[in-house]
Amino acid sequence: MKMKACILLGTRPEIIKMSPLIRACESLGIDYYILHTGQHYSYEMDRQFFLDLELPKPKYNLDVGGRPYRKQVGMMIRQIMDVLSKDRPDIVFVQGDTNSVLAGALAANKLGIPIGHHEAGLRSHDLTMLEETNRIITDHISDFLFAPTKDAKKNLEEEGIDMSKTWLTGNTVVDAVKENLKISEKKAEPLKKLGLKKGGYILATAHRAENVDVQKRLRGIIGGLGLVFEKTGLEVIYPIHPRAKARLEEFKIDLPDGIRLIEPQGYLDFLQLEANAKLIITDSGGLQEEACILKVPCVTTRDNTERPETVDAGINVLSGTVPEKILSCAKDMLENHRRWTNPFGDGHAGKRIIETWLKESSKS
Repeated sequence: MKMKACILLGTRPEIIKMSPLIRACESLGIDYYILHTGQHYSYEMDRQFFLDLELPKPKYNLDVGGRPYRKQVGMMIRQIMDVLSKDRPDIVFVQGDTNSVLAGALAANKLGIPIGHHEAGLRSHDLTMLEETNRIITDHISDFLFAPTKDAKKNLEEEGIDMSKTWLTGNTVVDAVKENLKISEKKAEPLKKLGLKKGGYILATAHRAENVDVQKRLRGIIGGLGLVFEKTGLEVIYPIHPRAKARLEEFKIDLPDGIRLIEPQGYLDFLQLEANAKLIITDSGGLQEEACILKVPCVTTRDNTERPETVDAGINVLSGTVPEKILSCAKDMLENHRRWTNPFGDGHAGKRIIETWLKESSKS
């Protein structure tokens, strides 16, 4: 019997990290379809990502972006269940810790459809973060748990999850960076467009609710970026998401000298901005991983991280949001020579995940 998979996604990081699974399904001749919740701002804005990555269009789009958490998750569950009931797959693949992941897992669980969770076992050990709740619940109701690192697999074991349904696969972020960096070198020219030189700027992002929705923390991050420019002379390039931009205006936060706000970038342009930065300052989990793979030092403006491997390897440091601490961490990462290691796998995680699912499903 031919197996059918649903690849569920809703944000741009999910599009990127699911792209190796999509390509693996294509290469292995697996019947699959893409279900896009539309969580990340708008599906229209995501279309360029599919074009950049040369991916097929989603079969379904729910367009639930821009709604409060409770309403968004509720709408997603109802609409995802409608799709899965009509176009019933043998598995629903979800990735990470977003509202789309939680809603997709709950919908599939309710319908008795197996769930495959890529990036299972990541933990910040901070239950004030919605993402932590999302990933814990998803892990505990999933049937196939694909852990990206040994630490992630250990977290699952310590939580009492049946290890017979857990596999160490590596992270598809390595696949995605390797597959798309060469494409971006040919197609993307953001440095030329922005008048930047390789190694002559700092790339910054801030988008997490616990940072951008809290005035003190957002002020701290912006103040820290200003201090970093003041002390290093390196311009800070900040592709700002609509939500963060709205908060800057709402909180009446003035930008210090040296911070240049730019529009959100397409994936290939952003990948080039990452690869050629002198330093990355971010609150993004995905950027911590990509910085590690691209060998660009990273400062994370959070109090904890679900990517502790990057910190253990000495290629990332947690600064929190106090401006002076952001500055000291940035100076440390810029000045100290370090050895680079990549703890996220060999770049074949996508194929490994699909093949593991097929092999294990054939046993039952």
